Amino acid sequence: MSPWCRLLALLALVVAPSLACHDIHFSPRGGEGEILLYDDLYTVSMPDPDHIVAGGYWGAIYYSHDGGTTWRQGDTGTKRLIYGVSMADAQRGWAVGQMGTILRTEDGGATWKAQDNPKIAEGVNLFAVQAIDANTAWVVGEWGTRIFTDNGGISWQDRSLTIDETHPQFVWLAPVDQDRVRRGEPVFEDVTLNDVDCARAPGTRCWIIGEFGYIFFSENRGHTWQRAEITGGEKFDPIRMPYNVLSISDEDRERLRGFAAAIAPQEHLNVEIEPVASAREVQQFGRNREDPSELFEILEARAQEVRAALEEAGILSDRLRMRGSPPWDWEDFIEDDPDFLERYLRGRTAEFPGVLVRVSQNPYLFTVRFENDDEGFIAGLGGVVLYSADGGRTWEYRNTGRKQALFAIERAGDRIIGVGEKGYVQVSTDRGQSWQGPGGGFPPIFTFMRDIGFSPGDERGVIVGQRGMVLRTDDRGVHWERVLPPRREGEALASF
Repeated sequence: MSPWCRLLALLALVVAPSLACHDIHFSPRGGEGEILLYDDLYTVSMPDPDHIVAGGYWGAIYYSHDGGTTWRQGDTGTKRLIYGVSMADAQRGWAVGQMGTILRTEDGGATWKAQDNPKIAEGVNLFAVQAIDANTAWVVGEWGTRIFTDNGGISWQDRSLTIDETHPQFVWLAPVDQDRVRRGEPVFEDVTLNDVDCARAPGTRCWIIGEFGYIFFSENRGHTWQRAEITGGEKFDPIRMPYNVLSISDEDRERLRGFAAAIAPQEHLNVEIEPVASAREVQQFGRNREDPSELFEILEARAQEVRAALEEAGILSDRLRMRGSPPWDWEDFIEDDPDFLERYLRGRTAEFPGVLVRVSQNPYLFTVRFENDDEGFIAGLGGVVLYSADGGRTWEYRNTGRKQALFAIERAGDRIIGVGEKGYVQVSTDRGQSWQGPGGGFPPIFTFMRDIGFSPGDERGVIVGQRGMVLRTDDRGVHWERVLPPRREGEALASF
């Protein structure tokens, strides 16, 4: 399944059908910027207290030059969905969306021009953009997309995640793509990157997040990237087995039961099961034989023993990830890749026979935001919040006490505000240690809120969401008012 399909599947219940790829739209459009029908909004950018740009469904971009009091509709020239917008300043910025769409504005969002980029031909959906300054920006999206410009978008450099012969996804590629990898041609990783955040110039740090718990950080504006680590969670010492023994001991089975009980409520955590063999076993049952099937059987039996024990202890099978599974069709690879089998055998060799059991930090992450070079937050599916105090190198979980999807998170002074599906709003004033509802200063909302942004200085902020909803605050998120769509006479406050 493509990353785009996975994203739609994950969001299907939380953002209704508004993210689907509709071919027909019956909305009338007003003239000269008039908004006649309010589209779902997915993204917002606020470069200063007066200027706001929001984007969403059917190529819709709305903008305000008076702090959100009045709004107009920009001319985008496209009907493709807009998923990300970022303004470098009050006039210049970018928007990105479906099928490689990148748009540029020079007049504060009133008009937009499409920019050519490498992802148009690939039909890749772009989910977020971050303007570092008027000339420099990063864009991320599905299929490991990371593209960069330093000339205002005249050209874009493709720095997407690719697969080499040592990558775990390599063995699952189609033969034609494996040949491309061997020839040194780019084959992109099957992972969706959902958001990018960068310090404004002259800052140099950037962060990228996505599905499968992917988190990257850069200290040089993205010229090089490093993987971050999610800390905490349960740990499990390796299961050691005697030579040529396949079954786990009663003691290890009991350890697995306790481990399963500890991680069962943490649904964002998966378990990796990886069988290993001693050097003696690899030599006797693998290298010394034309057919390594006997070694394969030993490895597979060990892994299945652990898998069965965890399933019996209550861990669902879809949370179990089998690593290092035997390549029973190894002969199909040898002609094109003579080192294939030897590379696999080296990867299965350990100091002891047994099974490695590890927690896989696998949350689906939507938004990353840093207030300064050190402190940042990430929001994700299932109410997940991650916090970093070291510039994004390591992250730890913050417990919100809720399981609803948290789409976006933002900091305003000492307040951390997260918004999500079905009117979900949570606020923390202690760096995410504890969370509570927004209090009486927030209007009743029952549909999704997709993004939140504050202007520099943190006083004024906006939330955007379903059916063109825009909420505004002038006191760092203590009180909010609905400013879009305009309230009709006699309309109830809870109309959303």
